[in-house]
Amino acid sequence: MLRLIPLLAVLCCGVWPSWASAKQPDIILVMADDIGIEGLGCYGGVSYRTPNLDRMAAAGVRFTHAYSQPLCTPTRVELMTGKDNHRNWTYFGILDPRERTFGHAMTDAGYATGIFGKWQLQSYDPPDLPGAEARRGKGMHPKDAGFDEYALFHALHTEDKGSRYANPTMLEGRRGSDGTLKTYRGRYGEDVWVEKIMAFMDTKTDKPKFVYYPMALPHWPFVPTPHSADWDPDKPQQEHLRYGSDMIEYMDTTMGTLLQGLRQRNLARETIVIFYSDNGTHLKVTSKMKDGRSIPGGKAMPTQTGIHVPLIVHCPDRYKPAVVDGIVEASDFYPTLLELAGAEKQPGKHLDGISFVPQLVGQPTPRRDAAFFWYDPRPGWDKEKFSRHVFALNKTHKLFRDGRLFRIGELPLKETLVQQDDDKDRAARTQLQAVIDQAMAGTNEPPLVDAYGKRLDK
Repeated sequence: MLRLIPLLAVLCCGVWPSWASAKQPDIILVMADDIGIEGLGCYGGVSYRTPNLDRMAAAGVRFTHAYSQPLCTPTRVELMTGKDNHRNWTYFGILDPRERTFGHAMTDAGYATGIFGKWQLQSYDPPDLPGAEARRGKGMHPKDAGFDEYALFHALHTEDKGSRYANPTMLEGRRGSDGTLKTYRGRYGEDVWVEKIMAFMDTKTDKPKFVYYPMALPHWPFVPTPHSADWDPDKPQQEHLRYGSDMIEYMDTTMGTLLQGLRQRNLARETIVIFYSDNGTHLKVTSKMKDGRSIPGGKAMPTQTGIHVPLIVHCPDRYKPAVVDGIVEASDFYPTLLELAGAEKQPGKHLDGISFVPQLVGQPTPRRDAAFFWYDPRPGWDKEKFSRHVFALNKTHKLFRDGRLFRIGELPLKETLVQQDDDKDRAARTQLQAVIDQAMAGTNEPPLVDAYGKRLDK
């Protein structure tokens, strides 16, 4: 059955894309876990072999100014709800169960929906962490997240999560069901998830398909992959920083396997595949760029190395190869998916994002002039060293709410604290302060707390 995009929805979007009369596209959104732009060859990285992502970028649309929050849960919550974090933040590792995700929205748009990969949004804190009893089990269970099928690492309590890599453990189930924990002996997590994605794509239905694939790679612990010389899932997995390179490269291998699976099904040209990352590379990983610089990872920090991430969109039947420089942030994915599905924004649902579909089809507007960040991953385990950062950036400057202003250099990932303003600095400060003020206006900012949930603002 042809899945026609409603004419009214297209007109409401203000865009008339070349595919307006085509069926609703199948969509796979992939989010890697801890990789900045320096990790990919197509962004100038030279430390790792990433041929599959490089080919995907060459044949697709590569964004040069895509941003995430500095750490995973803040990005995941913003991505899935389309809201900036100060509107719906509760705790680290928690998605408020009252929220509406893009899984719900894509279901309403007529899609069969599946999620495969890492969850970590239902119960994060270990039981012995001070204050944990107030937070454990308070997040959204995947059965309620709007997906018809799920197979997810760390979907329940932290102590029950098992491995995400060798001999992976996953909670598997369907919409509304509590699911069953299953361990895949002798297997590797990403391989199992790609198989499940392909099985989902093989499901006979007259609905279009939406898959959200929050990858585990290349997140710590740094352990062997199936391509490592000492890979052996029957032995305890040795952790060492040297496996970081193997894991980044296996991230690329996994994308190659996914794209090959689509090619084998004659789906590669018409399926929209989106590759993104939840934050920058791990702090202990240093990568080289082709311009000769060594880039330390910036995960968890509000620096360019913590937030400047890859974004590649691949669909040869719809989008011509291009490199685009529009700013994209995590909240933009929700309205983008709605537009791709031919659906309207839900009335009364606050969405902070701006669809980046116009950039995919070569239209100049609408697009954002700046990105806004409200970042404070507390409370939660291992969050003692964190503090709150509220800031905004455009292509030339970054302004923090406390008044610090940085110039963003022409070289990717470079930024310099402004010691003495010139006219351009003052203009940027005025613009970015207005962005911060507008984002924060009329909101009840979450209370300032420490890592254990104790109020600091009283």
